[in-house]
Amino acid sequence: MRIGSVAANNRRKGFELKTDGGEFFFPYSRLRLGPTAANRIREVFVDVELGDEAFTYALEDGREDTVHMDTVLDYNQDPVYMRNLLLHRLTIEALGRVRKTQLSRREIIRRLDTSATQLYRLLDPANTTKSLDGMVDLLHVLGCGVDIVVKDRARHLFAR
Repeated sequence: MRIGSVAANNRRKGFELKTDGGEFFFPYSRLRLGPTAANRIREVFVDVELGDEAFTYALEDGREDTVHMDTVLDYNQDPVYMRNLLLHRLTIEALGRVRKTQLSRREIIRRLDTSATQLYRLLDPANTTKSLDGMVDLLHVLGCGVDIVVKDRARHLFAR
């Protein structure tokens, strides 16, 4: 997700970002180098060297740091980001299980009743268009059960 603009809002004590996916807020309290009353934010800009997917801020003492958009999406619990993160975790687990299984890839494909191309799409960590159903089916064929745990969002949001 590309950042269109970023601004420091000292009254709200955070950054306000406008992206192609909406507007987001990121608090100073989540920064590695947080500003203080004696060391305020001097400059903030969208970092073009990182493909407009991060912003960099500089403090008055000259120190600077960069915050990637993934950190902002994680803090805001963006539903698309969280779905893709879950898919990625399931994919990494499936890749490990495929390496350890006694089943051949051809047998996995047969049990899934799919094509080799579809299996390789499921095993591609960068593919975000696959379905959760497909990943659950693959893990089932590999002898795994998948449980979904629902957590209280407020507790997760403010945990460090």
